[in-house]
Amino acid sequence: MRRLRIGLRLAAMVAWLIACVPGHLVTHTLFRRRVVPPIFLAGIAFIIGVRLTRTGTLARPRAILLANHVTWLDIPILAAASGAAFVAHDGLADSRFLKWLCEMNDTVFIARTRRATVARQVEQVRAALDDAHVLVLFPEGTTNDGTGLLPLKSSLLSAIDPPPRDVQVQPVYLDYGPDARDIAWFGDEPGLENFLRILGRPGELPVNVHFLSPLAGEDLAGRKRIAEATRRALGAIGAS
Repeated sequence: MRRLRIGLRLAAMVAWLIACVPGHLVTHTLFRRRVVPPIFLAGIAFIIGVRLTRTGTLARPRAILLANHVTWLDIPILAAASGAAFVAHDGLADSRFLKWLCEMNDTVFIARTRRATVARQVEQVRAALDDAHVLVLFPEGTTNDGTGLLPLKSSLLSAIDPPPRDVQVQPVYLDYGPDARDIAWFGDEPGLENFLRILGRPGELPVNVHFLSPLAGEDLAGRKRIAEATRRALGAIGAS
């Protein structure tokens, strides 16, 4: 049954991709906007069995979301919940297929180890916000084991120090409930193995996306303050 589920879900994903690409090409050519990619990602989450609920309100009109990171599935879930574009490490650009998918959704690739690129990253983040209005950062820098938060890396927040004008910085917590450890991608597990493991899971996957209060005042006074305030907010939800 596991192999059958994987095969059926893979086939559904391929069919969904084929159905979405023409619509993306047309709408992007006509309107220069990424109308279809968030819909595509939401469909991927649905095919996998995600049943999404939301708590709280997404900040408007423009927001930078700082989210905990459990697995690759966080991306289609957050796209479904917010229509966001994403900031990702530049290692993903090494794969032509993944880079192509990411670029359709206006992903900003950042070099985590080259500090000289910070100015360029700031420009990319602000340009992405102008187009997408909502942008997601994963300040842990990598996925966790589903049971808690890793230390937040304030260096990853350099591109939003200070936050762009008229942009709210909002912590977001993805709650996978008792399934968190089962679907988490961490340690030495290859990405493909985690992908197939999630595709082979039976039943539905309930996920609650908590939109927490946007940061304000002194909590926005530099990237370290932003990281500390975000960790407090995410940790409080995770411990509840």
